[in-house]
Amino acid sequence: MLRVDGLTVAFGSHTVLNDLSFDLSKGESLGIVGESGSGKSIAALSLMGLLPPTASIVAGTSALSIEGSKSVNLFDITPKEHRMVRGKHMAMIFQEPMTSLNPSMRCGKQVMEAITLHQKVKANAAYEKCLSLFAEMQLPDPNTVINKYPHQLSGGQKQRVMIAMALAGNPSILIADEPTTALDVTIQQEILGLLKQITQQRGMGLIFISHDLGVISQISQRLLVIKNGMLVEQGSAKELLTHPGHPYSQGLIACRPPLNARPVRLQTVEDFISGNGTTTEKFEAIDHGEWVKKNQSIYSQEPLFSIKNVDVEYVTKRNLWGKIREKNQAVASMSFNLYPGETLGLVGESGCGKTTLGRAIVNLVNHSKGSITYKGKELGTMSAKELAEFRREVQIVFQDPFSSLNPRHTIGETITEPLLVHGFASNAMQAKKMALSLLDQVSLPADSYFRYPHEFSGGQRQRVVIARALTLSPKVIVCDEMVSALDVSVQAQILNLMNSLKEELGLTYLFISHDLSVVKYMSNRMLVMQNGRLIEYGSSDELYNNPRSEYTKRLIEAIPGKTI
Repeated sequence: MLRVDGLTVAFGSHTVLNDLSFDLSKGESLGIVGESGSGKSIAALSLMGLLPPTASIVAGTSALSIEGSKSVNLFDITPKEHRMVRGKHMAMIFQEPMTSLNPSMRCGKQVMEAITLHQKVKANAAYEKCLSLFAEMQLPDPNTVINKYPHQLSGGQKQRVMIAMALAGNPSILIADEPTTALDVTIQQEILGLLKQITQQRGMGLIFISHDLGVISQISQRLLVIKNGMLVEQGSAKELLTHPGHPYSQGLIACRPPLNARPVRLQTVEDFISGNGTTTEKFEAIDHGEWVKKNQSIYSQEPLFSIKNVDVEYVTKRNLWGKIREKNQAVASMSFNLYPGETLGLVGESGCGKTTLGRAIVNLVNHSKGSITYKGKELGTMSAKELAEFRREVQIVFQDPFSSLNPRHTIGETITEPLLVHGFASNAMQAKKMALSLLDQVSLPADSYFRYPHEFSGGQRQRVVIARALTLSPKVIVCDEMVSALDVSVQAQILNLMNSLKEELGLTYLFISHDLSVVKYMSNRMLVMQNGRLIEYGSSDELYNNPRSEYTKRLIEAIPGKTI
């Protein structure tokens, strides 16, 4: 169906994709894997004719089969001709559905627009076709979804609308660019199953792009591994995942947290590139007896935090006079303790109340019932002085580091501000010295002090917000989905950093995530939340090996690539 030879793409004089060649057969699922910035999406955008204005195709040819024996070179056609191909013969699902859907248009209208354009049908037929597509996408109540705006749907539902829009023109090839990266593991599994089902039913070719070999192993028959714009390895998915030849491929597989052991540190891609990694079980693991002994020591102490029967409610509707008409209960009757030196994992799907609970604990949202005590003192009864001390000792790392950093402030300004405000530094020179020491502590170069947030990669920005959280020598850090949007290789680096900082500084973590494999690796104990309530809790190993609730079992089953 498609053959690409020698594709080379450059931004000015900088080559970002170099001599890429591959082919795709009818009904085949081809996986393209690599870290962010490796050139995966650039290859897809080249095929779709959607490269940014500053990029250009320097070399390469392609042959897309259309209408039987006829083929077209996608790199040698006009924008008008490309629009005739796009949607009708080749379609693309983008990574972030919220930014790909028009927020001011109802979902049905957006999909009907694509149907009308490509299938040349009237409004009534387009409406019926849209309902049929929504039903095929297994959206609940298509008649209702068709009239909803994107913000009224969940992340998984928005992604299904995007897939329906991509299928509106009955394309023969579907490109899925990181379609499940920001989704919960259970929703991710549903989307992967849906893509597999529709490509088989329609006989389509699928190009699936991801940074996660665990995810890509569930859907692709053949894999291409790209590093720094170069194809480093290719082959059948089964062979490449069980016997990777290139150190980069070995690193991408090994850096995922193992489920059957707890290494002292996770291996990284850099370990394999430098020749220090191992694909066997010979990595240094934490002794089980030492782990049990350490946990006994932790839980013999008085708790730092004590949460008892906590409810958190949001007002969703008021009348004309401001009287509350409707409430949404985000957290209901939550009770647990957090002990000094512990990493407590909090796991559950999006919308279950994890983030709300984390923000209530750091006093960013108010709880309507129950009590939250820190060192025996109820948050609601703290004096201004006690509250200032609490805010110094309890910090939070948010999910999106870019939106939690001021884009107009350099990293130096971001880190030195709290040092000066809280009196940790007496003058600007002392604050700068302390900031440089913090940057070194999180393995960032000294010149980061003078740079702005947009000049960093996602993993580097996450290190910056960790450095900022450490400025006031906290005792507790709430980590809210801090690695969910990172490459698996960068994720391993950040998790290693958090564990080393915990040992070095004696920190306590509340680690919030929807990924049970990450939480299991990081945590001493785990709490499982569903619909605002505590479903199950216990030691991380016990809860993983012997889950009691069906919900926890479903989360475990949804862990991508468990068999790799």
